[in-house]
Amino acid sequence: MFRRFFRACFTFLGALIGYECFALCRYLVTQTDFAGGNAAITKAEETWFAAFFVIIFGVIFFRIAPALTRQSRKVADNIGNDLQGISPNELIGGTLGLVIGLVIAFLMTRIYQDVTRIYQDVVNQKTLYLTITICMYLTLGFLGAVVGNKKISELLAMTGGRKAATQVKTQVEENSYGYNAKDKKSARIPKILDTSVIIDGRILEIMKTGFLEGPIVIPEFVLVELRHIADSSDGLKRNRGRRGLDILKKIQTEYGIEIYNTDSEKALKEIPEVDVKLLKLAQIMKGKVVTNDFNLNKVAGIKGVAVLNINELANALKPMVIPGEAMTVTLIKQGKDRSQAVAYLDDGTMIVVEDGRSRIGETVQINVTSVLQTAAGRMIFGKMKEYV
Repeated sequence: MFRRFFRACFTFLGALIGYECFALCRYLVTQTDFAGGNAAITKAEETWFAAFFVIIFGVIFFRIAPALTRQSRKVADNIGNDLQGISPNELIGGTLGLVIGLVIAFLMTRIYQDVTRIYQDVVNQKTLYLTITICMYLTLGFLGAVVGNKKISELLAMTGGRKAATQVKTQVEENSYGYNAKDKKSARIPKILDTSVIIDGRILEIMKTGFLEGPIVIPEFVLVELRHIADSSDGLKRNRGRRGLDILKKIQTEYGIEIYNTDSEKALKEIPEVDVKLLKLAQIMKGKVVTNDFNLNKVAGIKGVAVLNINELANALKPMVIPGEAMTVTLIKQGKDRSQAVAYLDDGTMIVVEDGRSRIGETVQINVTSVLQTAAGRMIFGKMKEYV
């Protein structure tokens, strides 16, 4: 409905411009030496020429209306994304600038209203006045909004509110704690959850702590993949899928997060793989992917998509261990080498103890020799010191 209405309006505008061009050509032909002297044009010829210009320009504008509609949608989407990062003060400044621009346009139309009467023999006075007025309002309104948005502090200073301008600048750019507008915008970036992080379950606890800021997005195709895993014939996969559905239900119940319907995203329909869809959706929404999938993390880096890796967060929160530090551990099983034994910390960190095979099942004290830190986890290597 909107497309047809917009196309009809744009066609009418083209016909109006075509008539203006006809009127200008008629003036050049009849009132100047353009045609070698004063040429006589009959009413019938005027009608035919007017119809020709109106139809030609109307058809041209009718044909380019769809392309302009698509471009307008892109502009509207960009405006929507930009508005997410605009502070209330910037919005007020843009609105104030728009109003001032429209007022200036109104005053200027009063000035040239009498001027158009001078050329009433050249073109239709009302048509010329309407065309210039529309252009004037659009141009000055746009300039006013842009200037008001960018220069709100200067505008307040010009009206005598220097103190208010300083406060606005402080609020918009940076407060006393160094939290600036860029930080606020990044806090509103969508966080898109993948299947692995929902099955893992730790995302629910992270959300409870309040460390994860911004809107949480759970795509519909992630729910579909969870359902397929829950229906798997493999018992382990089936349990993991059901656990993921339970976690998803808790997230919806406690935080009111709805499943994001991706049917409107045409770019995703032809992509079969869930991981590729996830990265494409992140690019469309300009968001970040929350995952603990090591391979997806690597692919996202190649695609230029920001990732929040739960495993990396968990590793960062583990207590620091340095070589030479003494630790008390319980040896559980044999390591890869015959002389090695394996122990675990409470957070699941694996400890490989040299010459500990004969002490498996006992609690011993070790000295840390080295620490291996990777995105997939952390390993601690040590040598047995003595019995506890």
